[in-house]
This record gives sequence, C-alpha cells and structure tokens, in this order.
Amino acid sequence: MEIIVLVKQVPNTTKIKIDPKKGTLIREGVESIVNPEDLNATEAALQLREKYGGTITAISMGPPQAKEALLEVLAMGVDLGILLTDSAFAGADTLATSYTLGKCIETIGKYDIIICGRQAIDGDTAQIGPQVAEFLGIPQITYVRKLEKKGKKIIAERTVEAGFEVIGSPLPVLITALGALNTPRYPSVNGIMDACVVHEDAIKVWNAADIGASAESIGLDGSATLVTKTFSPELKRAGMRLTGEPKEIVDQLIKELHSKNLI
Repeated sequence: MEIIVLVKQVPNTTKIKIDPKKGTLIREGVESIVNPEDLNATEAALQLREKYGGTITAISMGPPQAKEALLEVLAMGVDLGILLTDSAFAGADTLATSYTLGKCIETIGKYDIIICGRQAIDGDTAQIGPQVAEFLGIPQITYVRKLEKKGKKIIAERTVEAGFEVIGSPLPVLITALGALNTPRYPSVNGIMDACVVHEDAIKVWNAADIGASAESIGLDGSATLVTKTFSPELKRAGMRLTGEPKEIVDQLIKELHSKNLI
C-alpha cells in the first residue's frame, strides 16, 4: 500500500501575538510545531502500513525550515519526505496551496491513500484536503474518527453534526483526520537519531519546476483570496472570575445577576 501524508509546520498558536500597528502576526521567537491533526494523520498511516505493508511519503510545503516537520514524522517512522519550497510559492492561499500539493502528488504518481489533518491551527479553513481531492479527481472522506481497510475499500466513520456516519470508498481516496482518530506515537530515541543522521538523505527538496507547476497557479498569482488585514477583536467588556466554595460561588453569581437586573 502506497500512502501519502500531508504535513504542515505551523506556529504554536497559543503563543501568537499580533502587531497592532502592522496588523501582522509576530512570528519572531514563536515556536514552530507540526500541525497537531497532521500527527494524527501520520499515526493513521503508520498503523495502516503495520497491517498491510507498503511505504509512507510525507509532503510538506513551506520555507526551508519546514524540513523540521518532515524530520519529526520521519522519526515517527515515515519512509520518505518531500519538501516543497520555492519563493514562487510565497503568499499562496488554500487554492494555490492545494494546486501545488496536487501537482506534487501527480509527480509522485503512485498512491492508494492520501491522509491529512482536518485543518491547520494557523488557518482553520479545513479546505486543503477537499481541494486536493478535487484537483486529483478522487473520492474524499472528511472528519474521520475511525478508519479501517477491507479488501480494496476504505471504511471510515466520520463525524457529522448529529453524530457520525459510516462511509466506504474505493481506492485511491483522500482522508482528513480528526484528533479523535488516534493518539500519535512519540518518536523513539533511535528514530530521532536516524532522522537527524540517516533520514536527512530521505528528504527530497522540490521546487515549482520539479513538479511542473504553472506560474499562474501558484503563490500570490494563483490565489483567489488576499488577506488585507489581521487583527484581534476589541475587548468590549471584561469577564468576572468567581472563587470559593460552590455555594459561595452560586451566592455571588445570584447577587451579581440581581445587581444587573438580569434575574
């Protein structure tokens, strides 16, 4: 079984701040991590390979330092990594990013399953997986919380508003993983050492020309949207923290609501 995992390096959003004058994210000194649900996608790929054999290729699009994300999943057990990095990719929205990832997958050629996280924590769009599937013309199953292979089909439970539904799909198929799908394994000590020494050679670095990408479809030129401003919502009123024993908290809450004529 040939599995492709899409991995993104993102800033740790719990530490992100916005420059009030420029309206841009302050990235200096902010830790970069692998997008959490992409680790769930990686774990799902590893579990499938353990049962059915095959190879796992991880793809990451970003600046040169995104190689760190690939090294982390290689340390978990992924076989190969491809870093898509090119100044021409800069400024890509989800449409241009999905096109670039799709062209990379076409260049790889052979695959049975593509797995990615449901969404990245720095954008929360949940658009990349579905757009890549659309570009490749293959089925997709999103918001997956349980996954298994039966014969030549994938059977998945996906979360929906009223509960969940079970969907089967022929291969190839694209899956977007939820955090509830599994618990990602920690890289072993040997895995980390191999990733830093041996697996460095297992990462290929490709640019736009390597994947045959059209200049009009990548980066800013290929983007259908443009971010003009980023800002934190203005805090109009502060909250109140009540402390003490449960009965004391209830009494405080009732008095506060009475004082504001809410009850």
